[in-house]
Amino acid sequence: MTSIRQLFEYQFMVNAFEAGTIVAVVAGAMGWFMVLRRQTFAGHTLSIVGFPGAAGAILLGLSANLGYFAFCVGAALIIGAARESVTTASYEDESALIGTVQAMALAFGFLFVSLYQGNLTGLTGLLFGSFLGITRAQVIVLLLVGAFTLLVIGLIGRRLLFASVDPDVAAAAGLPVRALAMAFLVLLGLAVAEASQITGSLLVFALLVLPPATAQALTGRPLLGIGLSMVIGVAVTWISLTVAYYTPYPTGAYLTSLGFAAYVAARLVRVALDRPRARASVALPVTSS
Repeated sequence: MTSIRQLFEYQFMVNAFEAGTIVAVVAGAMGWFMVLRRQTFAGHTLSIVGFPGAAGAILLGLSANLGYFAFCVGAALIIGAARESVTTASYEDESALIGTVQAMALAFGFLFVSLYQGNLTGLTGLLFGSFLGITRAQVIVLLLVGAFTLLVIGLIGRRLLFASVDPDVAAAAGLPVRALAMAFLVLLGLAVAEASQITGSLLVFALLVLPPATAQALTGRPLLGIGLSMVIGVAVTWISLTVAYYTPYPTGAYLTSLGFAAYVAARLVRVALDRPRARASVALPVTSS
């Protein structure tokens, strides 16, 4: 217990736990919808876009956090505006656009890094994140943005769920499917920008995909799945921070490894639960009329 108390004797660890919790909760909710809507490619691209955004902001002498939010939300608006309909063909066009944006983002990111005349010691942090460098001001910003994101997703959640499961029927029922898709992408951009400040641009999926995918492997109920996704994300974050504090290895490595282990365990549990049901269905006698 004494060693655990030591974690909270230092302000940088308190900031890390608070910021990690906020990001894990927001990523758990947004990631659940992202996995459901099969837009993980878009989420990955938004995380890549955050890299040139942060590097460009540093090049201009601005805060890297401003670059994360500006570029991630801007890319979300570009991707959302390019969608003309909700048909299968539009998703193929969207994938091509997303791939193009991702390639250009990486190119601009490394260009901004090369143009920076100083010693960009934070390059590793931009790519792989840094929990231990979070300031109190960043925690407050993450809390405000996270609260706004969760508030909006709570207001549109039911309609977004309908539009995600069956967009054609939702459109026929009069729901603004395209507006909901645009709003979701903007909220996803905010969530990615938040997570990138903690996990870096390359490890965003550790919180944005693994906990939601784990939750969906265990339950198909929306509210239970979103809550479970949040709990898994927070648990993985807290364990990773604790272990990283007492070891010389980076937090991101534990975050990704524990998230992947949880997903594998969930898939094994699902297989174990489905196997008796499959055997029972095969064993049912066929009645003749």
